[in-house]
Amino acid sequence: MPLGNVTVNNQNQAQGEVQAIERHFLFIGLAGKSDEASQLFSLNAQSDIESMFVDSNLRKQLIAAQLNAGQNWTAGAYPLAVDETIATAIGHANEVQSFETVVVCDVQKTAQTISGISDAVLALQGSHGRWCSVIVALPGIGADETWPQYEAKLTALVAGLALPLVVPVPQLNGNNVGVLAGRLCNRSVSIADSPMRVATGSVAGLGVMPTDSEETPLSLASLSTLAKARLSVPQWYPDVAGVYWGDGSTLEVEGGDFQVIENLRVVHKASREVRVRAILRVANRILNSTPASIELNKAYFIKPLRMMSKTTTVNGVPFPGDITPPRDGDIAIVWISKTKVTIAMVVRPYNSPKSITVNIMLDLSVL
Repeated sequence: MPLGNVTVNNQNQAQGEVQAIERHFLFIGLAGKSDEASQLFSLNAQSDIESMFVDSNLRKQLIAAQLNAGQNWTAGAYPLAVDETIATAIGHANEVQSFETVVVCDVQKTAQTISGISDAVLALQGSHGRWCSVIVALPGIGADETWPQYEAKLTALVAGLALPLVVPVPQLNGNNVGVLAGRLCNRSVSIADSPMRVATGSVAGLGVMPTDSEETPLSLASLSTLAKARLSVPQWYPDVAGVYWGDGSTLEVEGGDFQVIENLRVVHKASREVRVRAILRVANRILNSTPASIELNKAYFIKPLRMMSKTTTVNGVPFPGDITPPRDGDIAIVWISKTKVTIAMVVRPYNSPKSITVNIMLDLSVL
């Protein structure tokens, strides 16, 4: 009989958390100083942005984002060299950090450049396995333009574009991109909340509303026209103080699932977390075609969605999670061959009212 021995192995069951990158945005733009270019700056709520960067669109958007994001804000800032492309900057920055969203601070004036930026962000899914969206600055109104001319120009600029990763933002006040980016990073709300949410509060630092060449002020009618063209714009409500925001509209096709940024954000978050869990199952025979294994791995892969769906109740008021709790049948594992498996999952956002109708009736009956 051989000598006795004991072997103890530590098994990694992949039960830990995946590092979150939600609310961590990358700001890209010309900074006006060559010694700042082609570097990635890490920023937080305490960063002195005024002294870090010279006057530029990049600095202006960063200041607005920091103000609107509030506590525990973090971001990356990448000042462009004069001859450097936005696509190159996105690639370089992503070699150092991961970002939920890219914010293009300099105005883009052609459909071709907007499409190119979308392609660069989409390419991150293949090159880095990263799901990312992009907020793109579009022109504000020119000194020689009327509101009808401006509306027609912006509508034509994005007409025909099918870019669900792109949130186009007209620079009506000069810092609209930064204001929206900061609002989306505010930790008082969920990533599943629309920037339209009035309870989030009025936007900060937006400044004076613009006028056109005839001194006509910006109106809700013009904002409605821009919003219908899939542009993300501020708004206000008559008799209610403050300026708020409209939808975080994307350049998704009519009828598409990702016409608003909140739908994109929850699906991207689920994709990032499930991807890591899938990598840890590669060539692991714990995942096999037996009924017991399939049930075990359904629970394993659906766990991120269960975490995202947790509701917190405070003083009797429920604060919903990012998505609704998964139901039976929301995940399926199908073996295509002995070495290939397909996993399908369903993510359900909560309903959120963006148009509210109240009917009030008079009762004149005799008591």
